[in-house]
Amino acid sequence: MKNIIKAAILSIAFFFGCIIHSYAQQRYVTHAVKEGETLYSIAKLYRVTPYSILQENPEIKKVEEVQPNTLLIIPVGANQPGATEKIEKIEEKEGEVEIQQIEPVGFTRHRVRKRETLFSLTQKYEITEEQLKRYNTKLYSEPLKKGMVLQIPEYPEIEEETPLDFEIYEVQPKETRWSIAHKYGITVDSLLALNPELPQNSNYLAIGQELKLPRPKGDSLKEQQIALFESYTVPKAIGLFRIGQNYGIPVDSILKLNPEVAEAGGLKEGMVLRLPKPQPKEEAINTDNYIFYEVKPKQNIFRLTQQLSLSRDSLFLLNPELENGLKAGMVLKLPRAKMKELEVKNALVLDRINLLDSLDRSIQPSLVMMLPFRLDRIDFNNMERTENQIASRRDISYAMGLYSGALVALDSIKKLGISASVKVVDTERNLDKVKALLSQQPLMGVDAILGPVDPSLLGEIAVQAKTYNIPVIAPFAAQNELSLSNVFFSNPQDQVMRERILDYVEGLRTTESLIVIADEKHQEAKDSILSRFPMARVAKMSEDGSLHLVDFQTMLSEQEENWVFVETDQPNLAASVSSILNASNMEDDELGIKITVRMFTTNYNTAFEAEAVSRPHLSNLKFTFPSSYRVTENNAFTEAYEKRFGHIPDRFAVRGFDLTMDLLLKVAHKKNLFETERIIGQTEYSGNRFNYYNDWSSGFYNKATYLMQYEKLRLKQLDIQ
Repeated sequence: MKNIIKAAILSIAFFFGCIIHSYAQQRYVTHAVKEGETLYSIAKLYRVTPYSILQENPEIKKVEEVQPNTLLIIPVGANQPGATEKIEKIEEKEGEVEIQQIEPVGFTRHRVRKRETLFSLTQKYEITEEQLKRYNTKLYSEPLKKGMVLQIPEYPEIEEETPLDFEIYEVQPKETRWSIAHKYGITVDSLLALNPELPQNSNYLAIGQELKLPRPKGDSLKEQQIALFESYTVPKAIGLFRIGQNYGIPVDSILKLNPEVAEAGGLKEGMVLRLPKPQPKEEAINTDNYIFYEVKPKQNIFRLTQQLSLSRDSLFLLNPELENGLKAGMVLKLPRAKMKELEVKNALVLDRINLLDSLDRSIQPSLVMMLPFRLDRIDFNNMERTENQIASRRDISYAMGLYSGALVALDSIKKLGISASVKVVDTERNLDKVKALLSQQPLMGVDAILGPVDPSLLGEIAVQAKTYNIPVIAPFAAQNELSLSNVFFSNPQDQVMRERILDYVEGLRTTESLIVIADEKHQEAKDSILSRFPMARVAKMSEDGSLHLVDFQTMLSEQEENWVFVETDQPNLAASVSSILNASNMEDDELGIKITVRMFTTNYNTAFEAEAVSRPHLSNLKFTFPSSYRVTENNAFTEAYEKRFGHIPDRFAVRGFDLTMDLLLKVAHKKNLFETERIIGQTEYSGNRFNYYNDWSSGFYNKATYLMQYEKLRLKQLDIQ
């Protein structure tokens, strides 16, 4: 009977009081945190280190996380240094448990000042309210008053231990900064602080790269990263081994979490144990199965679930650490398969930011435009010759188009309250001239460089700009042979364009017959199509490079639609093939023949814009292709451009406006294009889209494209994201 009473008392004390237990020569206290107590004051009360409390309470990860009513297990046994003679003793008298208090080593006098409170005094001297009242008994019966002289107990200083050790972590394939931060329960900022060698302007991580990350010290519970607990009432006829199997932890860990079990002489029916909550089945946390979200300041769970379109239960199941509260900087994992409607960049969910609503009007962007105006070749004394030069030289057309569009963008940004400074430089397509200009006029204070057009000049300008951490926007380039980490390549790469149209065809196709017509220069495109669609057939080409007509006609199906990829940059071949395909489209009710042909390409180029290519044929074939730009209809930009220059803008002027507007808005958001680009997803203006991804050492690449289709003699944008 005595043992039953003892077990009941201990169980009650576990939930509502403060009591000492013992197990394997280690004694423990179960302490309910009171208002105003801190981990340091609790550690001082029991003559232990704050770190030793953290070890026994793995759900508390930081000293500042201790909240009132939190139940802590305090180790106060003989293995605590210097504690053998000063440990509180247990005395049991008729079912009651008493605790002998630790005596202070000295006292300090304190005269109470105006506005001081019991709480402020406990914080100042790092003691508990009970310790203060114990040696100033009048505080039990009367409130604190100005002028009171109090005895403040002093306790020996406790040597602090670092709660965290560190380990070297090797980056695995498809891991990101966010996935690793989530795995270790830290913020991305903490990851960067621990690894200052990581580039600030890039999110890149190399496979096999070594990172310094926190590793909790402690027992097997720590190794299992147990963070959250639940109550478990012991049923009849069950042992510690079976409970350990059910919860996936060893018996010694159960005993350390529940020291009253040993005190009671073993596991008893009806005992309430603290056990780790079952964790979701572990799997690799990488970009294949998860995307990640970094919690912003002032967010709450309700707003977060609304923004992510995810239920509260699902969010907590994936991120059980949310049981301890939502905090800014936390990295949450989300199921990739169910988050398709979110905007994701480098596996990170982006907040939708409207740049027009997020301008910092105190920022004054400073830009430099480096374009090939070729003033060295123009004779301004001969107006007729000058006009002919401007009309005939493509480099001058590029420069004038970009510049005129940029002027309209500057007018637009000025109306939004942003004052921008722009310096225009004529590169003359001359490397020596560019080197001389850069040496004479340092780039200090410049926010970004738009240009050059020439790939041969890009490397020199980018290297010089990198010295000042200045981004360079290449107006037409898609890539470069050099590794230029500060260059934004504004044109999508051929591979990106190719994948866009192949994805579209794959998603649309059911039983259609696929045929590939490719010249010798486009074998890579042919191989990519066959890799995606192994059932596609390749049309035979004649020795002169033309289509083998008889062989092709035998491939056409009468039962299914024929989807034909045409891969060439030869205007003659594009014209002849489109004519043949158009003629193949036929329907004869008497003969019962119906052949339907549709035309595609993965690489739209000037060959398809040649005069020899019939626009009616392309319309009949619903010619579909990927594009870096769309045809501009009447909009605010075209109206403003026509009003200023007296004619409609060409595609170069549209690009100049879009590039400049995109650049100015992003710089006016954070003054740093690299920082803004990390948090901004796809942007779109008059005729161009921009969505850059960072490839670390080789630069930023635009992956935003359009799908265009000929219909009724006009180009139509397919409304597909």
